[in-house]
Amino acid sequence: MAYERISISRMSGALGVELGNIDLSQPHDPEQLNEVRDALYEWGVIILRRQNITSEQYLAFARHFGDILPYPLVMGLPDYPDIVPVLKKEDERVNFGGIWHSDTTYLERPPMGSMLLAKELPPQGGDTIWSNMIMAYETLSDGMKAMLDGLIAINSAKKGSAAATREDSRKDGGAKNNSGMATTAEHPVIRTHPVTGRKSLYVNFGHTTHFKGMSEAESTPILEYLFKHQIRPEFSCQLHWEIGTLAFWDNRITQHLPINDYHGYRRLLHRITLAGEKPV
Repeated sequence: MAYERISISRMSGALGVELGNIDLSQPHDPEQLNEVRDALYEWGVIILRRQNITSEQYLAFARHFGDILPYPLVMGLPDYPDIVPVLKKEDERVNFGGIWHSDTTYLERPPMGSMLLAKELPPQGGDTIWSNMIMAYETLSDGMKAMLDGLIAINSAKKGSAAATREDSRKDGGAKNNSGMATTAEHPVIRTHPVTGRKSLYVNFGHTTHFKGMSEAESTPILEYLFKHQIRPEFSCQLHWEIGTLAFWDNRITQHLPINDYHGYRRLLHRITLAGEKPV
């Protein structure tokens, strides 16, 4: 795809690009934003460096791509409730979301995408890795594809591996933002992207517990294979954060892992989540 209003720099062979020639503190160019959207759909992860923007400008950028979805388990900023602080404090050992996952797949309509803006960073460490779920699907054997086709995955917010990574944030008031929320959802194991039509593998270690109509014991061997397969290094890209870096990813075709290698230091990113559709 040709880009005229932005520049593209590949992050890896699998997914991810850094975009240049874009300053979100300036009035937005609709044609440029269309190219940003195209890059997101083409590469799954887009990175914008050196974005010295206010919360209002951050929200205005996000709204070009869809409705903002409040994060269900952690409170947003007091003045900007749609922006959620993703914080690990100096005395904490567990980082928020610190496992491989797709965001909030326990919702009936999981987000189409998420954004993070770096505000405070440790002197080293704290990178984020993404993995390409289209490649994960396409590299499965024909026999495995046939077996998975039509299967439904059960996803839960209460799966222990994921729940443990939210505890410190919930202590800071997250439970107040959880009233009446459904915490379990059923989604196809193989989903089709609503824009590109490409198929991707849609189970994840953080939330997927078993297959519908099968017990956890029956599901576990297959899921363990898929969890290992979908994070193969050749499917991935890695981001080294800098203050002012904005990352935006398509949650429908990627998974991510924030690396927890900076104990004793503070790390703060501001997150915006964009509403999505029911997976098919």
